[in-house]
Amino acid sequence: MKLYFVRHGRTQWNEEGRFQGAGGDSPLLETAIEELHLLGKHMAQIKFDKIFSSDLERAVRTAEILSQDNDFPQNVETHEELREWQLGSLEGQKIATIAAIYPNQMEAFRHNLAKFNNSIFGAESVYHMTKRTIDFIKSQKGKDYQNLLFVGHGANLTASLRSLLGYDYALLRQGGGLKNSSVTILETEDFENFKLLEWNNVDHLERLEKESLKA
Repeated sequence: MKLYFVRHGRTQWNEEGRFQGAGGDSPLLETAIEELHLLGKHMAQIKFDKIFSSDLERAVRTAEILSQDNDFPQNVETHEELREWQLGSLEGQKIATIAAIYPNQMEAFRHNLAKFNNSIFGAESVYHMTKRTIDFIKSQKGKDYQNLLFVGHGANLTASLRSLLGYDYALLRQGGGLKNSSVTILETEDFENFKLLEWNNVDHLERLEKESLKA
């Protein structure tokens, strides 16, 4: 079975450099909608047995666009287990401001989650955040599916998928997080062992970049 994971399109808070977890939700940018249509067309011929999405609006809208552009459109199922990391007092704050006040914690947040102290900010623990998402993914075990699409969020999917691939906490954000409108593909036969087929792929956006250069 192939599992496709898409991070939602770029939002206003992404543009402004603000923390946007489960407690915050800003709208997709117009440019993001254009990018998502490119991704939808890129995956149009893949017949998904189910399309799952976080119940946050930025993810739901992303999933709806992808379904709309698919040759086999279907209703999007929303699940709170796929929500972004609940970031407590960080929600809506400028990342640069928090980095200046808590440089060590922001370094840990970006590069080594084993050293991130969520209690300082009243945020969800890394363990709980990844477990709820991984448990939902693994709940699809035993079903007669070929392709599943999950639409979610950058911090949550980066950590959760790397956990599935066997990474230690300290390495969950190694190399940075998933990009907006990116697709990552895992393959599994037993929902215990997962093989990485593609990570953070945004090749579909090259077409948009080339067209903008010609304009």
